[in-house]
Amino acid sequence: MPESGRSAGAPLPELLEVGTIAKPHGLKGEVIVALLTDREDRLAAGSVLQTDRGPLTVVEAHPHQHRWRVRFEGFATREDVDPLHGLVLRAEPVDDPDVWFVHELIGLPVVLTDGTEVGTCTAIIDNPAHDLVELDDGRLVPLPFVVDVGDVIEIDPPEGLLDLA
Repeated sequence: MPESGRSAGAPLPELLEVGTIAKPHGLKGEVIVALLTDREDRLAAGSVLQTDRGPLTVVEAHPHQHRWRVRFEGFATREDVDPLHGLVLRAEPVDDPDVWFVHELIGLPVVLTDGTEVGTCTAIIDNPAHDLVELDDGRLVPLPFVVDVGDVIEIDPPEGLLDLA
């Protein structure tokens, strides 16, 4: 990642993956973006997203069939955007104490509200109804049962949810 504009030795912020350019759309330099966040403001006009090919500045974005139709500054034709296909879009984390990032949850112990440890978070699984916390033994806990996140993931599941068959 280029370090332009930063003093020597200054740490780079950890960028989060926020979307992927799925394909070109039409003939006027638009692309289809699969957004990986519910923060639609990541595609607000003027937003700068980082890629392996350098920064891209959003000119405009519109919802399009469960994804987004996006135009970036400096791209006016389909030929201009063809090379962007498959690029991962990254942005700096949002400074919000109520936001949990998946990479911060992986590896945390999972405990009941009384402190009983029930496992370790190995993954967060995207699910249409609710995302799921996957435990190291394969059990799944829907995100609505997560009470708090800190040094551990505290859950309050209904009786029987964690029983193994």
